Amino acid sequence: MRAGESGRTVASRILAVLEAFETHGPILSLSQIAECSGLPLSTTHRIVNELQAWGALARDAQGRYQIGLRLWELAQNASRRLRDTSRPFLQDLFSLTGETAHLAVREGNEALYVDRIYGSKRVPRASRIGGRLPLHATAVGKVLLATEEPWFREAYLAGPLKPLTPQTHVDPAALAAELAEIAERGYAVTGEEARAGACSIAVPVNLGQGAVPGTADAAIGIVALASQLPLLTRHVPVLQGVSRRIEAAFQHRPLPSGVR
Repeated sequence: MRAGESGRTVASRILAVLEAFETHGPILSLSQIAECSGLPLSTTHRIVNELQAWGALARDAQGRYQIGLRLWELAQNASRRLRDTSRPFLQDLFSLTGETAHLAVREGNEALYVDRIYGSKRVPRASRIGGRLPLHATAVGKVLLATEEPWFREAYLAGPLKPLTPQTHVDPAALAAELAEIAERGYAVTGEEARAGACSIAVPVNLGQGAVPGTADAAIGIVALASQLPLLTRHVPVLQGVSRRIEAAFQHRPLPSGVR
């Protein structure tokens, strides 16, 4: 038995197995799952078999494992109300701009991508639906960070600011000034900060669900080729118009408190 193994609950072991796919996936062998989760091979084998029987994991012809359809179906319930209500407007945003459009919320120190409509252009992708990126490296993330409470921004900027590309802004003082400007003008722009070859622009969406009035519950944005960076701000009126339409939709169909 490995050190500390006896103190782990059954739930923590199951979560460690699933987390292995989040951090090292999407396809892993049994030994890789054991190594990534820090569990003995025998324990991993038992948990994996149970998860496979339930449908949370699926085994391929080579004996490797990946996330199963049942777990994927269950995950679709997360943020379903927000996604379903916002999707028609997100489709409008894509139609009006011709660029990949996405919707994100803040999950801890990261921007969680709830929905995305992909364009036909070959724009480098930094994330996907259900993916996460640091708040400071994306336009949607910067919008969410800029509209957060001061104590949260200060705590975030005091922490590690990992660069995803050479263009990622990681100087705390410069970022603080940038966030203040974003809060004042109402939108954020990034150029190759999350992925080389791509730029993005985003605006906040205030659904009235935040603990503090004025903080954004979500953000919508578009991603384009880096060559389009000088022209991105022309999309601000469309982004803000779509944001207002989403906000109006939730005035008639409010989310339960604390639910997205």
